[in-house]
Amino acid sequence: MLDALKVLTTVVVGVMVGVEFSVAFVINRILDALPDDSGQLGRAHGGRMLGAVMPFWYIGSLVLAAVWAVAGWHGHGAGLVVIAAALLILSVIMSILLLVPINNRGRTWTPENRPEDWKEQMNRWDRYHYVRVAVIVAAFALLAAALV
Repeated sequence: MLDALKVLTTVVVGVMVGVEFSVAFVINRILDALPDDSGQLGRAHGGRMLGAVMPFWYIGSLVLAAVWAVAGWHGHGAGLVVIAAALLILSVIMSILLLVPINNRGRTWTPENRPEDWKEQMNRWDRYHYVRVAVIVAAFALLAAALV
C-alpha cells in the first residue's frame, strides 16, 4: 500500500509540475505572441480554467506527500519526502499570497475593463510563477529520489 502511495504521489506531483512548467515556458509565451487582445483574453480564460483546478491539485499533492512522510517515517528516503512536503507547503503559501491575488484580478479582465498596468501585473505573475515552478520541480525531484 505504501508503494502505491509513493507512486501516486510522485505521478500527481509530476503531472502538476508538467502543467505549471508548460504554462510558464510554453503557453504564456504563445499567448504573449498573439495579435491584438488575443493574448490577454487567453490569459484571462486560462486564469479562470486553471484557477478552478489548481487549488485542489496543490493541496492534494501536499496531502499525498504528507501522508507519505507520516506513513514512511522510518523508511528509506523519509527525509527527502519531508523536505518535498515543506517545499509544497511553500508553493501553496506563495500561491495564496502572491499569485492568486493577481490571477483573481486578471481572470476578469477584458480589453474594455483591464487596468493600464495589466501587462506589468502579468509580468509580475510570471516572475512569481517561475519561482513557484522551481520550488515544485525541486519537490518533485526529491519525491522521485525518495523512490529509489
